Amino acid sequence: MFEGKLKILNREIPRTLLGTSPFIAAAQFGHRARLYQIDLYNNPENIFKIIKKSYDLGITGIQVIPYPPVIKALKDALNAGYDMDIIGTVRPDKELEDIQLMSDLNATSMILHADITDKKDWNFIGEKLQLIKDGNAVPGLATHMPYSTTKHLVGSPVKEMFEVYMVPVNKLGYLMDSELYGSDERTHLNQLIKSLDKTVIVKKVLAAGILQPQEAFDYLKTVEFADIVTIGIASEEEAQETFSLLGSH
Repeated sequence: MFEGKLKILNREIPRTLLGTSPFIAAAQFGHRARLYQIDLYNNPENIFKIIKKSYDLGITGIQVIPYPPVIKALKDALNAGYDMDIIGTVRPDKELEDIQLMSDLNATSMILHADITDKKDWNFIGEKLQLIKDGNAVPGLATHMPYSTTKHLVGSPVKEMFEVYMVPVNKLGYLMDSELYGSDERTHLNQLIKSLDKTVIVKKVLAAGILQPQEAFDYLKTVEFADIVTIGIASEEEAQETFSLLGSH
């Protein structure tokens, strides 16, 4: 399940990526965010250990949110010979800075942050996608609102300007723009995303840790549009448990 790489344009992206949301102590983790701040954000050497452990388990791609501790740990890993394929997030208000940073790291792909995409400023988005493409990286978009934003993207002027689409998907519908997540909504979302005809990275598959990996991955088997998965990991032990389990599917 999610093994190997997918070729997109002239680059290849591993089908399983190490996510970095725990590394930046993202607010979605609730009370655990404070622990992640102490253990990971304030201690990049612990992030490095997770990257190394994941690589040793066969995970050679990383979906990078480029906060300084993450970049420090990543550079340390690269310098130590852990040759990771980088799929970088381009943050709002830091677009030019992040595109340059990711270009310097030879990122395979750069994805505009969901807060940029969900504003639906097509001129602005189009300009940034072109910059990414000009840098020989695969351009992509992320969304926090897969229902609302995808509807608008289908007929947007940027539809042909990006190749990768990163969306939150999990069994609970958590951190998605749907209060109800029954079979009708799932069918509708499947049709919407398939109509875009992009390579899809699914994120938040563990619903910020609410779901156990086994349950989350069993559900992923039913998600027809999921091409690539990114999974945030908070410890070496989590990496061992999660990626070993994923490899067994």
